[in-house]
Amino acid sequence: MDDEADRERAHRAWRNAERIKQLSDNLIRIGPWGLGLDGVLAWVPVAGTVYSLGSAALLLYEGVKAKAAPWTLTRMAGYMAINSAMSDVPVVGWAMDTLFRGQAMAANALQKDIVARHGPADAGALDPRWRPAGPPMGRPSP
Repeated sequence: MDDEADRERAHRAWRNAERIKQLSDNLIRIGPWGLGLDGVLAWVPVAGTVYSLGSAALLLYEGVKAKAAPWTLTRMAGYMAINSAMSDVPVVGWAMDTLFRGQAMAANALQKDIVARHGPADAGALDPRWRPAGPPMGRPSP
């Protein structure tokens, strides 16, 4: 792969990490804290662990595809291992998992690695107001 293709793939990984971070830990903002699917599913036995492991696998996959440094991948795996382990402990572990932002920490580590090697990614692609160009569905263009 050439440098431009590596850069584009890394920036795609940056954007995917941002989406995972938002979904997992930032759906609802409460002051400096956020709550997402990870915090909510932590209280559902098995579902919290499955979600944590799934999001960990996705983040690590993105890190490998972006050719992140081994130390970055190790840190990401550590954050996600802690996050997933908390999901297995009833009540106290679930409460800790709700507050521990493992996906956000792992995503941030990957994003910093990508920015250091390839420069900033275009975060504008994540704008929730974005819509494909063209006429609304069901209507012919003028």
